[in-house]
Amino acid sequence: MQVAEKPLLKIAAEIVENRIEFQAKGPLALVAKPVIRRINQIFADEKPISTGPDQIVFSTWIPPAPSQAFDRMISAQVAALTRRRVPDQVSVAIIRACPNRCIHCSAPKRTGTVLASGEIERVIDEGLDMGAYMITFDGGEPMHREDLPELVAHVGPRAISASFSSGHGLTGDLARSLKQAGLYVTRISIDSPHLEEHDRIRGRAGAFADALSGIRNALSADLMVDLFMVVSPANIDDLEDAYGLAIELGAHELSLYEIVAVGRWASHLDEVLSKGDVDRLTRFHKEKNRSLEGPKVSAFPYLLGPEMFGCFAGRRWIHVDASGDVLPCAYVPISFGNIKDESLNDIWKKMGRYRWLKGKSDRCMMKDEEFRAAHPQMFQNPK
Repeated sequence: MQVAEKPLLKIAAEIVENRIEFQAKGPLALVAKPVIRRINQIFADEKPISTGPDQIVFSTWIPPAPSQAFDRMISAQVAALTRRRVPDQVSVAIIRACPNRCIHCSAPKRTGTVLASGEIERVIDEGLDMGAYMITFDGGEPMHREDLPELVAHVGPRAISASFSSGHGLTGDLARSLKQAGLYVTRISIDSPHLEEHDRIRGRAGAFADALSGIRNALSADLMVDLFMVVSPANIDDLEDAYGLAIELGAHELSLYEIVAVGRWASHLDEVLSKGDVDRLTRFHKEKNRSLEGPKVSAFPYLLGPEMFGCFAGRRWIHVDASGDVLPCAYVPISFGNIKDESLNDIWKKMGRYRWLKGKSDRCMMKDEEFRAAHPQMFQNPK
């Protein structure tokens, strides 16, 4: 199947021993060979969500192929290998209000007037012009923003759109509106597969029930669903149960993100994942993706580690908070400017000149003791 086409380069994908393998054809095939080799290395331990005669869905984090967004993803991979900075992902917090009080919330102290619809649309437009192939709506609870379907529709075909959610407010009607608007995936937080523990982490009784309701409504509307689990030493033993819940619900993917010592978790430096924990997540990722059965697993401590992509923050990811401040990612509380005063592109260039964001980072810099020591004001634990 041909999955990407440019004037001098065509990329085809075929299933080889239940895995996807890419091949380049055309005058630029030789030039593209290192890119294709790298992509094939990445997909060697992966399984797609679905394959068909006309389309392959690799992951909720990757555009379907063929599509205009997938073409842009290939361009972003080429840019990364040639050290040209392209923000693969632009995420924007569209609301601050949230019914939960999560113990690991990264943004409890951020203040300021929430971005208006036109300002968010400008962020989307500028991010797309910079080469982004995924636009993510974050919060707070994005489902409480009344114009979310209109914002999703504004993304258009150049990128896939995603939204995080706790499930609160994700009704059947809203799910259908989001599907019609073009939402690619909703990522619903499941911090524990066990009701009482999930509600404890979310700081609210009923949070688990809301998550399950949101998942079912999204699936009924034919949206893709990613269960998004923030993994800490407290819940890493629940990986199998979380995977079982994903199977039971019919989720398309289980994404595992590591807890970050920032925001309400800032003082818990001794309660983050160890190297042994990360190795455990890596094994879990590879084991589950070797089987053709069950949902796909994306363990980000592995995917954003030295074996794979390295940390995306400020290099391939840019985050705009609810008041317009632009951060390297949602977990690094350093503002490089505000989109109300400057263009996103100018702020991105400024970010690229920052000494801590130059070159590839093999791991989350929030685990870098030198970086944290240089920015002590960012890690005060809010009440």
